[in-house]
Amino acid sequence: MADITITIIDREGEAHELLAPTDMNMNIMELCKSYELPVKGECGGMAMCATCQCYLESDHQLEEQSDAELDMLDQAFFVKPNSRLGCQIHIIEEIDGIVLRLAPEAE
Repeated sequence: MADITITIIDREGEAHELLAPTDMNMNIMELCKSYELPVKGECGGMAMCATCQCYLESDHQLEEQSDAELDMLDQAFFVKPNSRLGCQIHIIEEIDGIVLRLAPEAE
Protein backbone atom coordinates (compact mmCIF):
# COMPACT_ATOMS: atom_id res chain seq x y z
CA MET A 1 0.00 0.00 0.00
CA ALA A 2 1.44 3.32 -1.06
CA ASP A 3 0.02 6.79 -0.75
CA ILE A 4 0.85 9.43 -3.32
CA THR A 5 0.55 13.21 -3.17
CA ILE A 6 -1.88 15.06 -5.42
CA THR A 7 -2.28 18.83 -5.50
CA ILE A 8 -5.73 20.20 -6.27
CA ILE A 9 -6.10 23.94 -6.85
CA ASP A 10 -9.64 24.97 -5.94
CA ARG A 11 -11.74 27.61 -7.71
CA GLU A 12 -10.44 30.35 -5.39
CA GLY A 13 -6.82 29.51 -6.30
CA GLU A 14 -5.95 27.75 -3.04
CA ALA A 15 -3.74 24.67 -3.41
CA HIS A 16 -4.66 21.57 -1.41
CA GLU A 17 -2.03 18.86 -1.04
CA LEU A 18 -3.91 15.58 -0.69
CA LEU A 19 -2.70 12.13 0.24
CA ALA A 20 -4.22 9.53 -2.04
CA PRO A 21 -4.16 5.76 -1.63
CA THR A 22 -3.14 3.76 -4.70
CA ASP A 23 -4.70 0.53 -3.43
CA MET A 24 -8.38 1.54 -3.32
CA ASN A 25 -9.18 1.88 -7.05
CA MET A 26 -10.15 5.55 -6.59
CA ASN A 27 -10.19 8.38 -9.09
CA ILE A 28 -9.60 12.12 -8.73
CA MET A 29 -13.31 12.94 -8.48
CA GLU A 30 -13.75 10.51 -5.58
CA LEU A 31 -10.62 11.82 -3.87
CA CYS A 32 -11.86 15.42 -4.10
CA LYS A 33 -15.22 14.42 -2.66
CA SER A 34 -13.54 12.53 0.20
CA TYR A 35 -11.65 15.73 1.10
CA GLU A 36 -14.88 17.74 0.74
CA LEU A 37 -13.59 19.82 -2.16
CA PRO A 38 -16.38 21.32 -4.31
CA VAL A 39 -16.66 18.62 -6.97
CA LYS A 40 -20.17 17.38 -7.73
CA GLY A 41 -19.55 14.20 -9.68
CA GLU A 42 -23.25 14.01 -10.46
CA CYS A 43 -22.99 10.93 -12.70
CA GLY A 44 -20.99 8.96 -10.15
CA GLY A 45 -17.89 8.69 -12.29
CA MET A 46 -19.38 7.45 -15.55
CA ALA A 47 -18.01 10.32 -17.75
CA MET A 48 -21.55 11.53 -18.35
CA CYS A 49 -21.74 14.98 -16.73
CA ALA A 50 -18.40 16.92 -16.67
CA THR A 51 -19.06 18.24 -13.13
CA CYS A 52 -15.59 16.97 -12.17
CA GLN A 53 -13.75 18.72 -15.01
CA CYS A 54 -10.24 19.84 -14.11
CA TYR A 55 -7.17 21.17 -15.85
CA LEU A 56 -3.88 19.27 -15.86
CA GLU A 57 -1.26 21.80 -14.72
CA SER A 58 1.76 19.54 -14.33
CA ASP A 59 3.75 17.65 -16.98
CA HIS A 60 2.35 14.22 -16.07
CA GLN A 61 1.46 11.88 -18.91
CA LEU A 62 -2.04 10.52 -18.41
CA GLU A 63 -3.78 7.67 -20.17
CA GLU A 64 -5.37 8.56 -23.50
CA GLN A 65 -8.83 10.02 -23.18
CA SER A 66 -11.65 7.59 -23.91
CA ASP A 67 -14.31 8.39 -26.50
CA ALA A 68 -16.80 8.91 -23.64
CA GLU A 69 -14.52 11.48 -21.98
CA LEU A 70 -13.87 13.30 -25.25
CA ASP A 71 -17.60 13.35 -26.05
CA MET A 72 -18.45 14.77 -22.62
CA LEU A 73 -15.75 17.45 -22.81
CA ASP A 74 -17.06 18.37 -26.27
CA GLN A 75 -20.34 19.37 -24.58
CA ALA A 76 -18.88 20.94 -21.43
CA PHE A 77 -18.28 24.59 -20.58
CA PHE A 78 -14.84 26.17 -19.92
CA VAL A 79 -12.97 23.43 -21.81
CA LYS A 80 -9.27 23.98 -22.45
CA PRO A 81 -6.66 21.85 -24.25
CA ASN A 82 -5.56 20.47 -20.84
CA SER A 83 -9.11 19.63 -19.66
CA ARG A 84 -9.76 16.20 -18.19
CA LEU A 85 -12.59 14.61 -16.26
CA GLY A 86 -11.45 13.85 -12.72
CA CYS A 87 -13.49 10.65 -12.70
CA GLN A 88 -11.35 9.33 -15.54
CA ILE A 89 -7.99 9.93 -13.82
CA HIS A 90 -7.26 6.85 -11.74
CA ILE A 91 -5.05 7.17 -8.69
CA ILE A 92 -1.92 5.20 -9.53
CA GLU A 93 1.71 5.62 -8.51
CA GLU A 94 2.62 7.16 -11.88
CA ILE A 95 0.65 10.34 -11.11
CA ASP A 96 2.43 11.05 -7.82
CA GLY A 97 2.91 14.83 -7.59
CA ILE A 98 0.28 15.68 -10.22
CA VAL A 99 -1.21 19.18 -10.09
CA LEU A 100 -4.82 19.71 -11.16
CA ARG A 101 -7.00 22.84 -11.09
CA LEU A 102 -10.78 22.58 -10.71
CA ALA A 103 -12.65 24.04 -13.67
CA PRO A 104 -15.28 26.72 -13.01
CA GLU A 105 -18.77 25.41 -12.36
CA ALA A 106 -21.29 25.77 -15.15
CA GLU A 107 -24.41 27.62 -14.06
